[in-house]
Amino acid sequence: MIAPKEEVATYAVGDAEGYLAEEKLKVDVINTDGSVAAVQAVASNSADIALADAGAILAAREKGVPVKAIGGLVRNWPWRMAVRPGSAVRSPADLKGKKIGVISLASGSAGYARAYASDAGLDAAKDIDLLPVGVGAQALTALEDGKVDVLALYTQAYTTIENAGTDLRYLDNSDAFDGIRSLTYVVTEKTLRAKKDVLTRYLRASYQALLFSAANPEAAMRDGYRAFPQLLTGKKADDRIADDTRTLEAWIKTAVPTAGEPEDFRDWGAISDVEWDKTVAYTRTAGQITKDVPLPELWDDSLLGGANDFDPAAVIAKAKAAG
Repeated sequence: MIAPKEEVATYAVGDAEGYLAEEKLKVDVINTDGSVAAVQAVASNSADIALADAGAILAAREKGVPVKAIGGLVRNWPWRMAVRPGSAVRSPADLKGKKIGVISLASGSAGYARAYASDAGLDAAKDIDLLPVGVGAQALTALEDGKVDVLALYTQAYTTIENAGTDLRYLDNSDAFDGIRSLTYVVTEKTLRAKKDVLTRYLRASYQALLFSAANPEAAMRDGYRAFPQLLTGKKADDRIADDTRTLEAWIKTAVPTAGEPEDFRDWGAISDVEWDKTVAYTRTAGQITKDVPLPELWDDSLLGGANDFDPAAVIAKAKAAG
């Protein structure tokens, strides 16, 4: 864990603010190294439910792993290309012959970099080089030292870099990336059949926690410190709260509607057929799957009615009253 994101906005807030307790849930958290590992944890029954990139879920499904997506979380495309302000790279076409820093070659950022190059009319296999650089200071050092020309990271990771005083310039994503889904809740078909009620209650607690976080990110961040004290890196909460709240807010913006206030947010977890079609097409372009995965095999939204059965006004009132 290098910066606050979904584990704070869903689990930590759900625990601290009583949403998990209200649903009579006791949750054990398991850390995994990325989306592929998260899907593997679910498939091996090490976890009942996990958040994973939709592409990793699709890839597992194509290989015959009996997993299902049951609710969305990140609804706004979070990946961006970034360069130093003085870089000669100013358009997607300028990526030809360039080195792109990705989190790892198995990460969502690698798939994004390939799809971005393909969308720009480049040959992703020949025209760009992908180099693993991780995130945070490691990624920034690779960019500043010239080991890579461009970074392909998610927006919240860039906020962490910018909080340290570094300026970046971003390349535009084309309209092709609008509507592609990212982090999504995944379970096995067996768990879905056996634990529908438990899963519904977990989703409801998570979506209430996310709404609370959107209404009061600072209070959510303080809940995060209590659940994950390692986020403090040995410092006092008051010394970190401003930067960490900005970082958490950057992540929250990827998981809530782009317009409106928290009072207007509805339909938590919904993913339309059009969004799934775009996500499947993107995942093929990114090289994670080789053929389309039929939607009925992939997606089950039967729990979302129950997951949305809560009073948003009460959640927002509680958030606004929090210190």
